[in-house]
Amino acid sequence: MTAAVTDRDVFLNTGHTQKSWKDVARSAICRIIAPLPDATFCALKYFTFRGRFPDLRNPRTFTDKVQARKLYDRNPLFPTIVDKADVKALITEVAGPRYVVPTQWVGTSLSSVDWRKIALPAVVKPTHASGVGRLLHDWDDVDALMADDPSEAWLAIDHASYNREWAYSQLEPRIIIEPMLLSRGAIPPDYRLFTFDGVVSHIEVDFESEGQTSYCNYDPEWRKLPFHDPDYDGFFLGEVEKPARLEEMIRLAERLGKGFDFLRVDLYACDEWVRVGELTLYPGGGFDAFEPKEYDLLLGAKWRLGFSVPQ
Repeated sequence: MTAAVTDRDVFLNTGHTQKSWKDVARSAICRIIAPLPDATFCALKYFTFRGRFPDLRNPRTFTDKVQARKLYDRNPLFPTIVDKADVKALITEVAGPRYVVPTQWVGTSLSSVDWRKIALPAVVKPTHASGVGRLLHDWDDVDALMADDPSEAWLAIDHASYNREWAYSQLEPRIIIEPMLLSRGAIPPDYRLFTFDGVVSHIEVDFESEGQTSYCNYDPEWRKLPFHDPDYDGFFLGEVEKPARLEEMIRLAERLGKGFDFLRVDLYACDEWVRVGELTLYPGGGFDAFEPKEYDLLLGAKWRLGFSVPQ
């Protein structure tokens, strides 16, 4: 029997981890429509989540344009961008090695890791998935990981099938181990910088607050923005301290985003350093909700598609 991804494999993930009846119903519908062609599948899944069909011929909202990118944009760089191991060479080339999180190990089976060579604390995760992995603070965490080796389940994760995200169909699934990034003994906030044609539009901040993952959005001048995703818990109503290296973070994101009609640059940062966590092409698979709803359209207006959409 193929192992399944469990709750313990989900980390640093905005929102709730307990499935509601709505989540269960959506999952069931997605299994039913899974054999359908890509465009039909994306349209029906979008309707299941958002209550309307996406406009795939004349996309105007941000989420409609994510759907169009999945179906029609075949940029040959995309498979490298979504591979958490291979993308490091691209980041090094564009921005320099100081922004890259070192790799301690990469492969296809955790049973082949020589743990004597792994420095803790560390993070272990698939190279081809988001929000999945384990935090290894000490050797007890390593023992627990290997007692329930998730290698098979992680390698089976397939965003190309689940969300029809084309770039993932072009890479080899692997597992990577990296040093855990810490600041003052804690994992620093995850800053997600949305860039359009190499210009930062806004920054989503994900962080731990009172034992739960919280998030909110700011503009590049660090003014709070009102929109959020009502499908997820944790929307933070307070103010988040402006990061000390905000200007450097924006410069880095805009350098990496140059040449792409849209790219989300995910950074970890503290007072002393900035590191690239990953680069994201298909946020939320293009199924995220916006409240107020007009922000889906406002962000979509900033995205000038760099690919052709069939009419």
